[in-house]
Amino acid sequence: MGRAFQNRKESMAKTSNMKAKVYSKYGREIYVCAKSGGVDPDGNLALRSMIERAKKDQVPSHVIQKAIDKAKGGGGEDYSTARYEGFGPSNTMVIVDCLTDNPNRTFGDVRTCFNKAKAKIGSQGTVSHMFDHSAILVFAGDDEDAVLEALMMADVDVTDIELEDGKVTVFAPHTESHKAKQALLEAMGEIEFDVDEIQFVPQTTTPVAPDDQENFDKLIDMLEDLDDVQRVFHNAE
Repeated sequence: MGRAFQNRKESMAKTSNMKAKVYSKYGREIYVCAKSGGVDPDGNLALRSMIERAKKDQVPSHVIQKAIDKAKGGGGEDYSTARYEGFGPSNTMVIVDCLTDNPNRTFGDVRTCFNKAKAKIGSQGTVSHMFDHSAILVFAGDDEDAVLEALMMADVDVTDIELEDGKVTVFAPHTESHKAKQALLEAMGEIEFDVDEIQFVPQTTTPVAPDDQENFDKLIDMLEDLDDVQRVFHNAE
């Protein structure tokens, strides 16, 4: 499966404006996670993973706590998930995951981004069949056989395991995310996960032609700048 998942790794926020957007996206996702699964991280594994990710991306504790407190109140916005797919410049494939309180507005905003970048938004399933919806766990280690054994003993459906530069990368179906993580923690004790995410990993990659690079970058930048967009995945090299 290779390192294609790194295509979408977000760069560190360099300005206060970019940081505010990162904090907002995490705050919204933590709020939705806590509201749907409970505000106690010990009883809501999805929330616990989300908090850990937020801390790794240097989201302040008060931002995290504010989102949880908001979920405790029981009121607030009613967000729903939305996913849009399409073809970018050079026939690249793009998936956009959103959290929105107004699907019509969000679809319009996403479609505008595609249009301005001379790209084409499609219907559901247009490109997602060319991606694997995978749980990805990365941690320090040097024995992939022991990792595989631990996961198999827990009856986890492992897609792939890689060992590179002292790091083990586990790929599993997205539905196995919590089960895989729990199996590793129980078999190997406390593990510091460098990556603990669910991503769309492209099955193949597509090179971007030099003439299309500007429009491709424009598309990704505009999408990631939208408040409702949580993640953007693509198969561009």
